[in-house]
Amino acid sequence: MGFSWDDLGQLALARQFPEAPTDLVGRLAAVGPIQSQTARSPILALAARFPGTTRDDLTAAYESGAVVRGSTVRGTVHTATPEQYAALGAATRVGQRTLWQRMLRLERSTLEDLWRATEEFATAWRTTDELADHLHRWLMEHEGRDDVTGQQAGRYLAFGHGGLVRRPVNGDWSGQGAPEYRTLPPVVDASVADAIELHLRSHGPASRHDLAWWSGVGLRVVDEHLADLGERLGLVAADGPDGRTYVDLADPPAPRTLAGVRLLPEFDALMCGYDPAGRERFAAPAHLTRLWSGANGLVLPPLMVDGRITGYWRATGSARRRPLEVVWFAGTRRPRRAELDAPVAALEAALGITVTDVSLSREVV
Repeated sequence: MGFSWDDLGQLALARQFPEAPTDLVGRLAAVGPIQSQTARSPILALAARFPGTTRDDLTAAYESGAVVRGSTVRGTVHTATPEQYAALGAATRVGQRTLWQRMLRLERSTLEDLWRATEEFATAWRTTDELADHLHRWLMEHEGRDDVTGQQAGRYLAFGHGGLVRRPVNGDWSGQGAPEYRTLPPVVDASVADAIELHLRSHGPASRHDLAWWSGVGLRVVDEHLADLGERLGLVAADGPDGRTYVDLADPPAPRTLAGVRLLPEFDALMCGYDPAGRERFAAPAHLTRLWSGANGLVLPPLMVDGRITGYWRATGSARRRPLEVVWFAGTRRPRRAELDAPVAALEAALGITVTDVSLSREVV
């Protein structure tokens, strides 16, 4: 018996909207790393899943080191527990390896040599300029040339291998200020297999394409680790509605439906946790195209109604008091105003703002 899109969605919702965790670190440990290309995404993601979570809660977790943020898989920024981050780092060093080798063209040394030297240099907090300068000096010393320093992509090579975490220089975790970096404190040894298991626990069931897209590693690598995990964890598999095979844990949580309205952040896991072709578990293809701009890579903050992504929302500006616009797509259920009271309160607590007015409109896609 195979999975339908509804089956896949309900099994994923059970992971992404769990009922048990009460503390912030436990909540993040349950739902998995949160893509944080926009600084507000982690707190919005947690507030949508656990109403009442505030940015002060998340800031305290960042400041204590119980939660970390940094550049990892696919060159993105993620917020994670240190243990989760170590698994992401392992996947990053495999998935980004070909790119790094092509750009750096190391002949006398290895990428491991560079990454080790970077982490030794960044045992104290370092700015991006300091890391870029370190990369330049290391390349000149060990390779006798430097082809990347000064290039935008070259700056990423100074901090993006998955072994460094970041914090805002100005101390405001909810803003997009300049970052500085430090080596991830020792936690546990981690591997690509740990990253794949993490994805299944946070987002499963998943196809091999979902796992490859999310982790940034190739399908061949995914297949190798799935075979090993299958023997160790007793993974189960079934065909999906798209003809792909979907893998899951042997003891997944019970499927969950989710009534009502949620205001999700840009790059939410319900979209970014899956290969583009696998996102139909939560949204219609035309709606996904509207939400995710191929031109600039930006994502509109999704509106979720009854466990499906059916529109988007905006609370633009930086003022403490601002209006909220909610847009639902034609052909989907219109959210009722009363259903927005709790999501708006969660949004206000998360961002520390007051919503002055809520407007509802329909968009034909």
